[in-house]
Amino acid sequence: MSDSYFPPRVFPSDAMDPTTSVMLTDLYQLTMLQAYHQEGMTDTAVFDLYVRRLPKQREFLLACGLEQALIYLENLHFTPEERDWLQDTGRFTRDFTNSLADFRFTGDVHALPEGTVCFPDEPILRVTAPLPEAQLVESRLINLINFQTMIASKAARMVLMRSHHDLVDFGFRRAHGAEASVMAARAAYVAGFEATATVLAGAKLGIPIAGTMAHSYILAHDSEEEAFERFAHAFPDNVVLLIDTWDTVEAAKKVVALAPRLRADGIEVQAVRLDSGDLLDLSKRVRAILDDGGLEEVRIMASGDLDEYEMSRLIVHGAPIDTFGIGTHLVTSDDTPYLSAVYKLQEYAGRPRRKRAANKSTWPGRKQVWRQYGPDGVMLRDILGLEDEVMEGTPLLSCVMRGGKRLPRMSGLDMARSHAKKELARLPPELESLHSDSAYEVVYSDALKALAEQADRETEESDAAGEASDAGCPG
Repeated sequence: MSDSYFPPRVFPSDAMDPTTSVMLTDLYQLTMLQAYHQEGMTDTAVFDLYVRRLPKQREFLLACGLEQALIYLENLHFTPEERDWLQDTGRFTRDFTNSLADFRFTGDVHALPEGTVCFPDEPILRVTAPLPEAQLVESRLINLINFQTMIASKAARMVLMRSHHDLVDFGFRRAHGAEASVMAARAAYVAGFEATATVLAGAKLGIPIAGTMAHSYILAHDSEEEAFERFAHAFPDNVVLLIDTWDTVEAAKKVVALAPRLRADGIEVQAVRLDSGDLLDLSKRVRAILDDGGLEEVRIMASGDLDEYEMSRLIVHGAPIDTFGIGTHLVTSDDTPYLSAVYKLQEYAGRPRRKRAANKSTWPGRKQVWRQYGPDGVMLRDILGLEDEVMEGTPLLSCVMRGGKRLPRMSGLDMARSHAKKELARLPPELESLHSDSAYEVVYSDALKALAEQADRETEESDAAGEASDAGCPG
């Protein structure tokens, strides 16, 4: 560890983009890379990325982020500016930094399809590549997979609660940074949300965008009536009016009074939005006002610090809400703001490798997950075993990248969204509950257990041989 300081350098505007630069990593990935370079350690390594345990508030996880992970791997390289900066820090040898000019990811990746329901110890992604390549990508892969899986898993709970309701991501302003806001919108869409208010997610990813107006728009006008009417004429095909700036009930009455004038101009009010107050009471009162005024087709949208628990309460008590806008609690996954995602070496140079630390032990080898279903098509149990075993059930891991190149049609937003919908439809009912303490069964194969024992024996034998060698050295 060092407290040395190296001043930042001014790079070209397109250099070291945090979303694409290989320098978005932990320092120890680079120090290990130089050590491997000096030792000539380039044999094939196998790493698994998985989650150690479920948080208390989750009965399952929804794997997400694979597409961004594959894009990262496929484009991995060191720019001349990055190599020069590493050299100038004084931490790395010239021979090592020069070698990075040709550094690329050339390995294979097996993964769960995005949108797959998964559980602890099950590889979300497996990397097989020369050790330096497989090692360097650890931090960024965890960063990408951990975050989107965390958000998708949160969003899935809301999707399961919603009944006929539409869900829109409103979380951009509360997300932890630019990339997080776009990736949260993506993860929520994979899980089943209909749209996002984050414009860049629409532009870059093709996610439908939705939005209304802010209270400032109302306050900038001399009256609510004026604000409503001018907005309707500005956006005649998407009239969604925010009605809780002052008095929500009175504003609903103003919408009813305005509607005939707008209709005469060929404009229909699509929806009203509630963003504060007692949403259960206000939605019922507003619905009655709209219906009495002949606006039965006008929908009610609700937002304002909602999460799956409040959604469930509102739905159970009959709130006539059609669309929920979810922000803060979604994009921060506030009840579970992290996952115990890890990336562990399971095989090197043809030998199984296994960490045995307390509460952090690993399962060695190249693995597969088989999922078994009941007669009704509902998930029954998973089996975690070795890749070359033959098991009953559907194998979940498949090759998505070979030789550093993505295989066609193995990832993508629409595919992930469709798959997630099917996966959530096959969940056991007990896992759909917000308050379930049921555990899904994951069985470990005998062959996997035997390989773990073999890895332990080999480690003990190597340690014993090393101690004997040390004992024979002159003092």
